[in-house]
Formats: sequence, C-alpha cells, structure tokens
Amino acid sequence: MRVLVIGSGAREHALCVALQSDPAVTALACAPGNAGTAGIAAPLPVVAADPVAVAALAAEWRADLVVVGPEVPLVAGAADAVRDAGIACFGPSEQAAQLEGSKAFAKHVMTAAGVPTARSWAVGGAAELDTVLDEVAAADGGAPFVVKDDGLAAGKGVLVTPDRDAARAHGRAVLDAGHAVLVEEYLDGPEVSLFALTDGTTVVPLVPAQDHKRRDDGDRGPNTGGMGAYAPLPWAPDGLVDEVLATVLQPTVDEMARRGEPFSGLLYAGLALTSRGVRVVEFNARFGDPETQVVLPLLETPLAGLLHAAATGTLADHPPLRWRDGAAVTVVVAAEGYPERPRTGDPISGADGEGVLHAGTVVGPDGLVRSAGGRVLAVTAVGADLATARQTAYERLAGIRLRGAHWRTDIALAAVEGRITV
Repeated sequence: MRVLVIGSGAREHALCVALQSDPAVTALACAPGNAGTAGIAAPLPVVAADPVAVAALAAEWRADLVVVGPEVPLVAGAADAVRDAGIACFGPSEQAAQLEGSKAFAKHVMTAAGVPTARSWAVGGAAELDTVLDEVAAADGGAPFVVKDDGLAAGKGVLVTPDRDAARAHGRAVLDAGHAVLVEEYLDGPEVSLFALTDGTTVVPLVPAQDHKRRDDGDRGPNTGGMGAYAPLPWAPDGLVDEVLATVLQPTVDEMARRGEPFSGLLYAGLALTSRGVRVVEFNARFGDPETQVVLPLLETPLAGLLHAAATGTLADHPPLRWRDGAAVTVVVAAEGYPERPRTGDPISGADGEGVLHAGTVVGPDGLVRSAGGRVLAVTAVGADLATARQTAYERLAGIRLRGAHWRTDIALAAVEGRITV
C-alpha cells in the first residue's frame, strides 16, 4: 500500500513512524513534512491548505491511501478533492469537518444528538458579548468565564478566566478579527481526550489520553496547542470509554449521517469529567497533537489497514484492536516566545535522539536542523508504567539543545502521584 501523509507537525511524524512499521506499507511519503519525517518518508512539496494541490499530488504519486493530518486542509475540503480523484482518503469531508471548524455547528449537532455538553451562547457583536457575560456571571455564581473563537485557532482560541474584563477583551479581539464568539459555562473536573476511528457508521474508540494545554507548570500561563500528554489514564473511571462511545461518539456519528453529512476519519472528543457527569468540551476532526504521540506507540494493530478500513467503509469487518502493555508520555519542546511570538531559525542539537518527534523543524541550507515553529519537538517515551515512561521522556530531554527553549516539567506528574480525582 502506498500511503501519503499530509502535514508537517509532530502528529504527522508520529503517524509516519507508525505507518513505517506496518509491513503492508510499500511506499510512504509526507507532504510537506519536516526535518524528522524526511528520514522515514519521502518529502513532497505541497501547499497543504490547497485541496486541488493535495489531490493532484496524491494522483501523481499514485497513492493508495491519503491521510490528512491537520484541520486546515480538512476544513478546506482536501478529503473531498482526494476522494473525487478516486483515491481513498482518511479524513472527513469539508461539511463534516465543520464539527471542528465551527464550534457553533458542533453545538447544534450535539443538541440534536442529545450529547451532553456545556451550555453555550453564540455572540456576533460587542453589545451582545457584554450582555451574555453579565448573564453568565449571574447564572454561574463566580465560576470562570469561558470565551472561545468559533473558528479554527490552532488550540489557542480559548480563554478561561475569572476576570470579566479579560474575558471581554478576548471576545472583542475575536470579534475584531471577523470571527464569531462562543461563550460557555465553565466545566469542572479533569479533562480527557478520546480519539475514535469511524467510517461514518461504525465507531472504534482508541485509548484515552490527557493533554496539558497551559504553557507553564501547574497549569498556568496562556493556552497553547498542547505542551505534553500521556496515556493511558490510571485514574479514569471503569467503563469510561464505553460510556463515551454510547453517549457521545456514536450519537454524533449517527446524527451526521442523518443530516446527509457522514463523518469518516478521526473524531476527537475533548471531554470534561464533571461533578454532573461526562460533558463534551469540543470536537476535533483529526488526530490531536500531542495526544497522537502517546496513543499510537501503544497501538499494536498495524495502522495502515485500520485507516484504510475507515476510509473505505469497511471498519465493521476489521479485527478488534490490540494494545501494548505499559504507558507513554510526550513532552513538547517549545521555542522562546511561544505561543505569542515564537523565535525561529535557531539550530537544534539532539533532534535525532531516540523518541524525538519533530514538529516545527526544517533542514537549513547549511544542513543543520533548525526551529521553524512554536512547538518544535515532542520528546516521547514508552515504559512499563506511567512513572517509568515519564522518567525516560525527561531523561531524553536532557539531550536537546535549542536556544531559549522551554518545556513543562510536570507532564503526567499529577497522575503519577495520584492527585487526579473524578
């Protein structure tokens, strides 16, 4: 099977690593890729956000399966263009990808499907924003405000704050950028990321993971695209995956099919395990980053056939998934200034170390691997248990050198120490 992966981040590097080890894969390419994927998958130039270019490349390279990693090309319709070219594609259609592309659309779908989620208010103007913030303050009795950019924001469009002025300023900035705003009630309890593969009918969940969104230790600092993750979750309640499959994932997929907009690909449910039960925080329409870096190393089932089954409507016929024992931890190495104004162009040493997945990297004209984004590397380790995996990941970090780089020192620490309760 000839497999083409679209994207250039650590998620795509993790996908390439998993696909490279699948004996069914006879050729592997990544477009445009990065300095890490180039070592295991043929680098191909493409503007990933251009559906026509993606489809043309897939046809020219004679791909049997295209895996679209990032959300931007999916929302732009890349999967539709590839399928129109007669090539199997793992990824939802442009219409179905609106589950991630528009938070308001996702709320409508969840309401119709009876999926538990936070109450929300769609806001289109400054005066309406002020009114809604006043209503939320009165109704929630001092709970933090949750203000979201309704569109794509690379994981950084959400502000959770007890400060009404800060909430208002964030909402106004989103409105000034030409986007709608979604204000939501605050959801208490720990958050969980659960991926599920679907062909539009059958839904197959993977193991749950937990992301760390805040930039700094102790869940402080600005929201980011994710500073690290771990899987599985030793504190997760028994039956959590079955419950989410029955109350969230399958009803959502069924509702999309009922609307004539079937969702196939990867449905990512961001969940809060609240005092009132499971609630959906958001949906994504693709593998999450950095959770992919810890879920895929635990998957023993060959990946290519699994993704192809989802892409071709045959997931119900695929054998049950097999999982490795143990746990995985990934720690993101971020550039100086991330997430506001990340510094780029600096040389990196140690980027070829064991377990190092590339995100924002390029090979410079001088042949050196250099930083090219805010999240630069994801250093990953698998161990017999969570504590061992965590220790190994941080030991591997010691070999990384990048001017001004920073990372959190507490990824998975609360879980290891038993401090997470539901």
